[in-house]
Amino acid sequence: MVKVALISDTHSSLPENAINTLEQVDEIWHAGDVGDPEVLELLPKKPLLRVVYGNIDDHELQREIPEELVFESGGVKVFMIHIGGTPPRYAKGVKAKLRLHQPNLFICGHSHICKVLHDKELNVLYMNPGAVGNHGFHQIKTMLTFDLDKTIKNLKVIELGKRGRI
Repeated sequence: MVKVALISDTHSSLPENAINTLEQVDEIWHAGDVGDPEVLELLPKKPLLRVVYGNIDDHELQREIPEELVFESGGVKVFMIHIGGTPPRYAKGVKAKLRLHQPNLFICGHSHICKVLHDKELNVLYMNPGAVGNHGFHQIKTMLTFDLDKTIKNLKVIELGKRGRI
């Protein structure tokens, strides 16, 4: 079983109250809009880090990290990109990529809206952890944790307080 913490949209800040949760997992997935690369240095070193860049990330970050990832973890195939839209209205080109890769789990960020739902048409679970940073229109900073063991188990939404407070 693989324990995962899913974050997105740090926008150059990582709440201190997220660190304890991030230290307890096997993998940290960041679905883009890192902002300052130092945010990645603040993440605990033990968990495996999987990260994609987002639309606010500069050319330096875009050279260091990919725009999208396709990988398997805990027996679950995952496709992750920053701008993904929301089922059934995906961002341009995303639906074709989902059909091509046929993941079990589709991860994106960008909207700052925490949402998990099953797309029956493509038979994929959609996850957006909302935003964990202080910049954006969201009111509450959120992240997701879950376990992977050939399926997604023990999904939790973690609220980290109001935006603007660390």
